Amino acid sequence: MTQHQVVILLLLVSPFCYGQNIPDLKLRYPGYSELILKELQSYHFSVKNNKPSILQDNYNESIILLKNGIHNNSEQVSYSQLVPLISYDGYTTIKMDGKDKKIPAIEVKESSESSGSVFHSDVKSKKLLFTNLDIGARKIYSYRSEFLDPFLLHRFVFTGTVPVEESVLEITTDNDLEIGYKIFNNQAEDIKFSKTVNRKKTTYTWTRKRGKPVKPEPNSPGLLHIAPHIMVYLKSYKVNNKNIAVLGTVNNLYSYYKNFVSSINKTEDAELLSVTKNIVSNLNTDEEKIKAIFYWVKDNIKYVAFEYGYDGFIPREGGLVNQRKFGDCKDMSSIIATMSGYAGLKDVNLCWIGTRRLPYTYEEISTPAVDDHMIASIVLNGKTIFLDATDGETAFGLPTGFIQGKEALIEVNDSFRIVKVPVVSPEENLIPEKLKIHIEGKTIIGDGYLQLSGLSRSNILNSLGDAADNIRFEQIKGLVLKGNNKFKLKEYKEKNIKNRDLPYGIDYNFTLENYLVAAGKETYLSLMLEKPFEKNVIENERESKYDFDILTRYKYQIELLIPNEVQIKSLPIDLDGTNELMDYTIKYTQKDRLVTMDLDIKNKKLTLDKQDFELWNSTIKILKSKYQEALILTNT
Repeated sequence: MTQHQVVILLLLVSPFCYGQNIPDLKLRYPGYSELILKELQSYHFSVKNNKPSILQDNYNESIILLKNGIHNNSEQVSYSQLVPLISYDGYTTIKMDGKDKKIPAIEVKESSESSGSVFHSDVKSKKLLFTNLDIGARKIYSYRSEFLDPFLLHRFVFTGTVPVEESVLEITTDNDLEIGYKIFNNQAEDIKFSKTVNRKKTTYTWTRKRGKPVKPEPNSPGLLHIAPHIMVYLKSYKVNNKNIAVLGTVNNLYSYYKNFVSSINKTEDAELLSVTKNIVSNLNTDEEKIKAIFYWVKDNIKYVAFEYGYDGFIPREGGLVNQRKFGDCKDMSSIIATMSGYAGLKDVNLCWIGTRRLPYTYEEISTPAVDDHMIASIVLNGKTIFLDATDGETAFGLPTGFIQGKEALIEVNDSFRIVKVPVVSPEENLIPEKLKIHIEGKTIIGDGYLQLSGLSRSNILNSLGDAADNIRFEQIKGLVLKGNNKFKLKEYKEKNIKNRDLPYGIDYNFTLENYLVAAGKETYLSLMLEKPFEKNVIENERESKYDFDILTRYKYQIELLIPNEVQIKSLPIDLDGTNELMDYTIKYTQKDRLVTMDLDIKNKKLTLDKQDFELWNSTIKILKSKYQEALILTNT
């Protein structure tokens, strides 16, 4: 069956037609300007020339519900070297003289896709422009792709940012192939499954109707943690009655990965060897050597992401990475492992890992879809240290924030082991800040010192980047801002910008106006110039989990020097509390004319589940109540 025949068949069996009751659809999906009537993805598995053949047909039909939907007049068809595009089609259907009229979509020129930082990618897209759109018009497009590598099948997500009346995944296989699958986030149990078997073929179908769109929410762990979706993979196929395993176990997955790394870095590179020897020449311990190598790669190899055919999977030779002075995550891992070997270090290995945007474990699903990153690791004194050079600021001994809590598949000789990356503790991400303030008239004058450690340090320095002059001044001002928008940063000085092993610090001084509140002879002053987690209130109707980038401990101390002509009438009451999500302490002390407030707060769970929301919000409510309390000063 040709692609055009598939499209015609789908149109014939589709229950939707132009002129469907638009008011009813608007009531069913209030506020949405467009509705996907049918989304169908069909796979066809067979064995040709003793190898698996996988074709994928895609069909999408949507209808415009509101005028705003007219602006969504384009769709993209993506493909790559390993998933080439075979055919495609697209058109608008409108009603004209009582009949349906098809208006072909206009093909806009082919473009390369990119994402994140610098990206060299072979992923391309054809953009289709739909014309004559109006309320009730339908956009229909379809395309056929081929998966040249059976290990690289995509996931199918049953929802998106707009509602879907019917979403279908259909897989037809010859009976000499076996597939496996795993469904995620089907809490509503509204994905219906059917299976049809005949003499030569088996068809699997998953259908979800009236799919609720994903609600964009701040601090979401990502679409794949929320959206119902299915992962399908090829388990095995037969050739001459011999069963050939593909995927289904971690052993199978590792064997696939092993093919990409088994032949690299076998020839000694004289230049990289010389560089390595120079770096470690005066160092004695393995820890000193691997740290020096790790930091050298961070400082000298620029991170550039690649996705070009199998180049997206195969690390480049360490010597080549050194010559180029740039590389992706795989290349950085490769050069670290190569240099470690030149330095005589043992137990330095390549690792495959999924970032936190992926919700999978190797036990749940053992396919390449579980991983989207590559790092190196070393075992020192029985402890696995993860070496991710893609973040130039992270200190040795700490994982990057986006792999915390994830499983790493570590190559060990001709085998592997799975190790879970630790979550960096709030104590390691400590943010202490000390302020000394006094009052001059109605203005607060202050000196402060802010310090950031661990992942708090690397996050801030990555955010600041190479900004200088006025731009950096404004960034620092935003970082140390206190009280209200009348805060004026006067001067600042940064410390330990280049030394990853020391906390990053900022010495600064400031003035703050319109912060004191006077009422007769009394003046009210809140020492809560900084209010951790105040804005992290979770809405009652939130659907997704609530995710923090890192765990953090704030230790905030402020000293207020009371003027001679002023007396303290009262101090706020201290606060001390703990639960499974947070520890918090607020304490006030007075000695002569000096009032000190000490605040110590840390969050203890990286991702909050829905059952945590009530406790979290009640804790924030307690803190916000204390944040509003002020000490009362009276004139003598």
